[in-house]
Amino acid sequence: MITTLLSFIGGSAFRLLFGAVMDWANKKQDHQQEMDLQRLQSELEATRHARDLERIRLQSDLGIKEVIVAGDIAEQKVMADAFLEAVKETGRATGIKFVDAWNAGIRPAGASISLAIWIGTMIAAGMVLTDFDRTLIAAFLGIFVGERIHERMKR
Repeated sequence: MITTLLSFIGGSAFRLLFGAVMDWANKKQDHQQEMDLQRLQSELEATRHARDLERIRLQSDLGIKEVIVAGDIAEQKVMADAFLEAVKETGRATGIKFVDAWNAGIRPAGASISLAIWIGTMIAAGMVLTDFDRTLIAAFLGIFVGERIHERMKR
């Protein structure tokens, strides 16, 4: 009878002890999984935060560049308007005959002298066109031919 009682208590005690150990192991494993999940979530949030900061920095840089570009455009427009106004003023008569004659002759004379020097340089180079020559030809065509076409379109 004692053997039966010891077997029963021993089996129950072993089952109880084994169950407690298994519960402890399961809880430890659950706790480790929860800690791993928390660590991964923390790393994910840190990565997301860094990505958001980089996106905000890029948006800020782009915003600054937009402001700089807008300022440059405004400055160039003001300079172009001032240049056009200065060009318009060069053709305005002053009422002084000598100054008006000088103003009427200086542009054609300067253009003729520059054209003669340029043609002389091209002849001396054997009529081989450089990039500068091509650019200058394009500018002449744009000014003299393009201006006339533009004037005809205004009519």
